[in-house]
Amino acid sequence: MQKRRKRRRRRRNQELRLLTCVVAVVVILAVIVGVTGAVKSANEREQQKQEEQARKEQEKKEAAEKEKKKKEAAEKKDDLSEHPESESQDEQDEPFTLADLDNPEGFDTRPTEKGIVLQNTQLDLNGLDTACLDWGQGGDKDQWNRPAGCMQYQEKYGKCNAHFIVDEPEKKVIYLTIDEGYEYGCSPRILDTLKEKNVHAVFFVTKSFASQNPDLVQRMIDEGHEVGNHSVTHPAAGLPSQTIEQQTEEVTGNHSYIKEQFDYDMHLFRYPAGKFSEQSAALLNNLNYKSIFWSFAYLDYDVNNQPDPGESLQKLMDCLHPGAIYLLHAESETNTQILGDFIDQTRAQGYEFKLFQ
Repeated sequence: MQKRRKRRRRRRNQELRLLTCVVAVVVILAVIVGVTGAVKSANEREQQKQEEQARKEQEKKEAAEKEKKKKEAAEKKDDLSEHPESESQDEQDEPFTLADLDNPEGFDTRPTEKGIVLQNTQLDLNGLDTACLDWGQGGDKDQWNRPAGCMQYQEKYGKCNAHFIVDEPEKKVIYLTIDEGYEYGCSPRILDTLKEKNVHAVFFVTKSFASQNPDLVQRMIDEGHEVGNHSVTHPAAGLPSQTIEQQTEEVTGNHSYIKEQFDYDMHLFRYPAGKFSEQSAALLNNLNYKSIFWSFAYLDYDVNNQPDPGESLQKLMDCLHPGAIYLLHAESETNTQILGDFIDQTRAQGYEFKLFQ
């Protein structure tokens, strides 16, 4: 009996010591958590204080810079009033840059010297999305057989003078556009068919196509077609893969060449490979261009793997819709063969071909 009491006493003592240890650990943990929280709060307050101080210093710096520029502008104005002949010299020496493309209130007039007449409302490029978008009309259709993607993109990028479709569902009108990257012997026959059917189209030409086929370009102009800009080099990675300066040269370089060689002003642009960005669309607007995409296109540009003419004609007819912008490639033998029948069958369904201008 005595031994049993001792064991019970020993067990209680052990339990008491264990309980004491647990309580001690809990207390220590609580202290650690409290100290850590206090340190963290102190660090956060210190960080906020530093950020606020940095913000104020940046504001002071910007204000000082702004005041400096204002003072320099005033001094320059006073200097010009005393020496007006220096103003023209400064303008002449100053190289053309794209800085003013980001400033709708002070757009540089010198792009007009590159053959571009500024009429579009200028857009601020600052902060616009530069992500490259690979355009394709998609397969979803609305009640008028119009690709739903075209309607969504038209609403989103129409402010940049970008056109994916003409939103007039009550009018059975189709706009024919033809891309000319290089000549494969089909363009003369396409022009013959269009002349026979009395249909006008937009031909988007690259600089190399125009330089190698001046007679064809002149014929397009003479026969009432619209000649559009398809860039200088047709970059496979798309215009958004380039700097703003490079993109501008792709447009203005081809524009200047066509102007010089044919005395013709282009105002419609088609993106190489259909790749664009919000910023590049705004840039084209600021260069006085409309960006023309499409609401129908198909795999017709592989000259070594041309689609079946009968199946292709049926595909073109099945996709008819009001306000359609059709993209055909001129190097396609299939397109060359079926173009006349496509025009006839489209008209038989009550559609009218119009020139996009």
